[in-house]
Amino acid sequence: MTNSSSITQFLLLAFTKRWELQLLHFWLFLGIYLAALLGNGLIITTIACDHHLHTPMYFFLLNLSLLDLGSISTTVPKSMANSLWNTRAISYMGCAAQLFLFFFFISSEYSLLTVMAYDRYVAICKPLRYETLLGSRACVHMAAAALGTGFLNAVLHTTNTFSLPLCQDNILDPFFCEIPQILKLSCSHSYLRELGLIMVSACLAFGCFVFIVVSYVQIFKAVLRIPSEQGRHKAFSTCLPHLAVVSLFVSTATFAYLKPPSVSSPSLNLVVSVLYSVVPPAVNPLIYSMRNQELKDALWKLIQWTQIL
Repeated sequence: MTNSSSITQFLLLAFTKRWELQLLHFWLFLGIYLAALLGNGLIITTIACDHHLHTPMYFFLLNLSLLDLGSISTTVPKSMANSLWNTRAISYMGCAAQLFLFFFFISSEYSLLTVMAYDRYVAICKPLRYETLLGSRACVHMAAAALGTGFLNAVLHTTNTFSLPLCQDNILDPFFCEIPQILKLSCSHSYLRELGLIMVSACLAFGCFVFIVVSYVQIFKAVLRIPSEQGRHKAFSTCLPHLAVVSLFVSTATFAYLKPPSVSSPSLNLVVSVLYSVVPPAVNPLIYSMRNQELKDALWKLIQWTQIL
C-alpha cells in the first residue's frame, strides 16, 4: 500500500516484454507520428500560405490540425521513448502534465468540431448571412471559446484527479495517463467528486453531439432541395470530411470510455487507447484532403512553388 505523497512515478502498460517487438512498436509509432506531422503540417502550411483559403472553414481546419498535432505529440513520443529505452516509467508530474495536455487538446477539438458543424450549417442553410454570422472576429471568438472550454475542462479534471489520495499500486493499464485509470488507484470515496465532474462533462459533450446531429439534419434537408445534381454534390463534398472526422472521433472515444467492464482486458484497453488517441490525428488530414479539391490544388501549387525555389 502506498499513498499519493510517496508516489513519484507511474508505470505505464508495456506493449510487450520482448525487445524485438518493442523495437517494432517504436518503428510503427514513429511512422504513424511522422505521417501525422507531415499531414497536419502540410494542411497548416497550405492554408497559411494560400490567401484563397483564408475563409472560416479553412481557418477552423487549420486550428483542428494544430490540435491534432498537440494531442498526438502528448502521448506518442513518450511511448516511443519507453519502448526504445525498455522502461515503463513516467514521473508523477509528467503524468499530470500528460493528462492535462491530452484532455485539453481532445476537449478543444470536440468543441471545435461543434463550431465547424455550425460553420457548415450557416454556409449551406443561410448562405446570404454567411459573411455576417461568420466574420473574421466571430471566427476568432468561436475558436477562442473552443480552446477556453478545453482549458477549463483540463484544469478542473487534472486538479481534481491529482488531489485524490492514491493508495493502490502505481500501475496504469493504458500506454499514457488517463483519468479512469488513475481513479482506480484511489482508495478514498472522494473519487465520486471526480465522477460527478465527468458526468457534467459527459452531459456537455452529449449536448454538443445533439447540436451536430441537428445541424446536419438541417443541412441534409437544405441540400436535398438544391435543384442541380452538381450543386448537391458540391454541398455534400464540403460536409462529408467533417462528418467523417466527427464520426471517427465520437465512435472511438465513446467505445473507449463506455465499453462494458466484462469485455475489458489489458490488451483490449491498449488497442482502444491507440484507436482514439493515435488514429484520429493521423487520419484526419487524409480525410480532409481526399475530397477537397481546393485544398489539393493549393497543396499542389505550394509543392510547385517550393520546387522552383
